[in-house]
Amino acid sequence: MNDRQPDPRIVSFIARLENLDPGGRARLKRSAGESLREARELGLFYSLLPPGVSEYHEEMYFLLATMFPLADSGSGGDLGASLLRAKQKKNTKGLDRRVQFLLDADEAQLPFRLRQAVRFIQSNRVKVNWHRLLEDLLNWKHPERFVQRRWARSYFAE
Repeated sequence: MNDRQPDPRIVSFIARLENLDPGGRARLKRSAGESLREARELGLFYSLLPPGVSEYHEEMYFLLATMFPLADSGSGGDLGASLLRAKQKKNTKGLDRRVQFLLDADEAQLPFRLRQAVRFIQSNRVKVNWHRLLEDLLNWKHPERFVQRRWARSYFAE
């Protein structure tokens, strides 16, 4: 899976997010944790969305867009690996529980749990691989739960 070429729509979307000015980032940040139907920044979001993204996937693109201003970009691993890098002796028990809640999150709980995780990662000066995260979010509801299993492996199988 690592040697696959990233989806050009994801690459384009992340590049557009990286090129946002501070005002645009702040506008997206205010919608963190909200659903697309609750969003106040529809014009901004749709101006960032590359052509060819299905309506079915728009919610996950929006979720990532609102999380993007919360943490710095990096290229290492999935979100489970980022959470592991943020793990310290003093936060292990609470973080383990928080990661388990994230892994068990359904579609309704995911925005809240993900926002918590991304803020925690940033507070520990760890970076997020946004390309990988969006790819994972687009597969979150897969019946085999391969994204959740990979994150669990990355985090718990130190």
